[in-house]
Amino acid sequence: MIVVLLTYKVAPDAVAAHRAAHVEWLNHGVADGRVLLAGRKPSADGGMFIARGTLAQVEAWAAHDPFAREGLADYQFVEITPTILAPGLEALGQ
Repeated sequence: MIVVLLTYKVAPDAVAAHRAAHVEWLNHGVADGRVLLAGRKPSADGGMFIARGTLAQVEAWAAHDPFAREGLADYQFVEITPTILAPGLEALGQ
């Protein structure tokens, strides 16, 4: 499982112009079973998503994000192995 942290490197209006395409890309990831959750930072300077797959798979897939293709954000990839899970989230440990 990979936690992906995005930090915007352009003005908010540039991000807003591509947000719909980015959200569509994330929704396709949810439908495909790759994306587990996603959200924006309250500070509005970036966001994050958690994805299934190897580090190499998620990095390659994230390169197709409209934010990545347009150079709008920096991406930090953190590989994790969930070991402590709240009730109802047991499937994340698989």
